[in-house]
Amino acid sequence: MKRDRNGQAKILSEEEVAAIFNLLNPRDRAIFAICLFCGCRISEALSIRAGDVGNGIITIRKANTKGKKGSRSLPISLSLEKILNDYLEITSPNEYLFPGRAGDKPLTRAYTDLALRQACDRLGFKGISTHSFRRTALTRMHAAGVPLRTIQKISGHSSLGTLALYLEVTDENVRDAVGFI
Repeated sequence: MKRDRNGQAKILSEEEVAAIFNLLNPRDRAIFAICLFCGCRISEALSIRAGDVGNGIITIRKANTKGKKGSRSLPISLSLEKILNDYLEITSPNEYLFPGRAGDKPLTRAYTDLALRQACDRLGFKGISTHSFRRTALTRMHAAGVPLRTIQKISGHSSLGTLALYLEVTDENVRDAVGFI
């Protein structure tokens, strides 16, 4: 399940996302929706505290980012808001938005890896990892014409070079680009 394409996580189609989300429970759907709609890493999504979500914003704290370079505050899209509300209707998290069994620590990455692997196995999907949601988000933004600096700010990448590794360029992208000349 881990990866394909030279070590890169697979980019998900709309249909794959919908199928996976339909199989997941509300909590797991909310976790992966945050990764997809905010372009964040699974570790960042799992470390979100209940107080980090409010007034239409999710804050990814500096201490929980890969490079520890700075916090990011990201707007909550309408699609993400609905998924989060569905989850919050059935739970009231205290400290962490996605608490583990004991409640004083977040769910583990191993748990989310397993939940996603089980869903993908049931659907017959290969090459999908938790990082696929982040890579899909960044690639979709790029394909939609979002400026690279904006994507960089959303993703928290310190350099455009690192961000570029996430972006998949299709044959169609190349044809379209040549058509502009």
